[in-house]
Amino acid sequence: MSLKVYNSLTRKKEEFKSITKGYAGMYVCGPTVSGESHLGHARPYITFDIINRYLQHLGYKVRYVRNITDAGHFEEEGREAEDKISKKAQLEKIEPMELVQKYTNLFHWAMKEFNTLDPNIEPTATGHIVEQINMIEKILEAGYGYVSNGSVYFDVKKYAASYDYGKLSGRVIEDLLASGSYGETTRELDGQEEKRDKADFALWKAAPPQHIMRWKSPWGEGFPGWHIECSAMATKYLGAEFDIHGGGMDLMFPHHESEIAQSTICNHKTPAKYWLHNNMITIAGKKMGKSYNNVIKLTELFSGNHPLLTQPFQPMVVRFFILQTHYRSTLDFSSEALVAAEKGLKRLWEGYEALQKLSSDNFPDTSYQVRETGNQQPATDKDPEARILKLIAELDDFMNDDFNTAKVLANLFEIIPVINGIKDGHINPDAISSQTFQLMKTTFKVWLEDILGLKNAKENNQTLNSVMELLIEIRKEARANKDFATSDKIRNQLNKAGVLLKDEKDGNMSWEING
Repeated sequence: MSLKVYNSLTRKKEEFKSITKGYAGMYVCGPTVSGESHLGHARPYITFDIINRYLQHLGYKVRYVRNITDAGHFEEEGREAEDKISKKAQLEKIEPMELVQKYTNLFHWAMKEFNTLDPNIEPTATGHIVEQINMIEKILEAGYGYVSNGSVYFDVKKYAASYDYGKLSGRVIEDLLASGSYGETTRELDGQEEKRDKADFALWKAAPPQHIMRWKSPWGEGFPGWHIECSAMATKYLGAEFDIHGGGMDLMFPHHESEIAQSTICNHKTPAKYWLHNNMITIAGKKMGKSYNNVIKLTELFSGNHPLLTQPFQPMVVRFFILQTHYRSTLDFSSEALVAAEKGLKRLWEGYEALQKLSSDNFPDTSYQVRETGNQQPATDKDPEARILKLIAELDDFMNDDFNTAKVLANLFEIIPVINGIKDGHINPDAISSQTFQLMKTTFKVWLEDILGLKNAKENNQTLNSVMELLIEIRKEARANKDFATSDKIRNQLNKAGVLLKDEKDGNMSWEING
């Protein structure tokens, strides 16, 4: 079965065929680094990390480009077209680039914690002002843009007369022009009087005197629009046409729709062949947002310091939680759901570790059916080996069906009882051949670690390991000094925090997350 992906542009699953055989170019819209990344940001970057990993597993040489928006991201539907970076820098009373570096570092730290692979190229908007200006000039030369009071706008109505504007998002251009709305609001917007139609979007904004971030352009000092940044960077590093453009569903309109329009005029073709979008994370059925007071920053998620959390959650637990649901389905978050995911990951990883400890010497060289019948027979449901081989064979089918990580995990979980049964002596190793045993070991390594990008949750948090080593050493000293009050206090407080401390017979101590 060949890889099939759901293309948002055509609204159907299509066989993935890269433009250049053996190579895959993927552009994913990165974060706007005006603040801390939150739970909603975790899903797209984990999703497209999986896609990157799987394409590499299939043998593609992937060029993964994920940008950093460090200027120009302003909401057209807001009251003011205010650059988010500039506005936040004024609030925090620091230089804009200082703010950008601060939150870029935090974002990179979180991505490392989630065990995501680094993109091949991570361009910044401020590092590509020249490319953006050149692209805007091409749009003006083609007659699809216009200058107004030092700002430049894209003429959506003119574009829609010749091209299918709204094809990606399903928006109807007549409705947009009639309502003058990019979103749900119809309130008066800053600079709307400069536009020919309210559906037009900014390519370049003239900077008012108080605006900190500003660059010279043929139209005066200003800053770029949000949409043009991605078009310019994607074109520079992936070409006029590339394989995959990814992001969250919330970016389909206006961001990705605008990208398609700009790039089509400049490069005379739709920029990406396949458009992939992950669905949203909701909390208790509500969209995550500041208005609902339910935004959970990643630092809060890892520390447990948030009213909606009952405990801290390690990054691998969050990654596992996200992978348990297909990326195009809505994912409803709750602290209880993460607790369940924590237990599930622990069970899965303990089964994997048990498999690694088993020796192939305990398994026969021939298959169960050959031993039972003397010759190879068609597999039956009563054959445990055939069952395992079927579960393993289906993994490729599930991932080739639009990256269905949920079904992959379900199959791996079905193999765990067999592993535990062999480990505990309830299942005779004779039921599994040494070849199938080796296949199981390879399969778990490749799928859990290489493709799904999971790690031992305990090993993932080096800080926690260091803290636990220190506490164990302090407790040993307390016991040696017969200070049993301190010793018991450490053990009891850790237990309340969800960490089980065990006293071993040899005098050593071990610990585990109490699940």
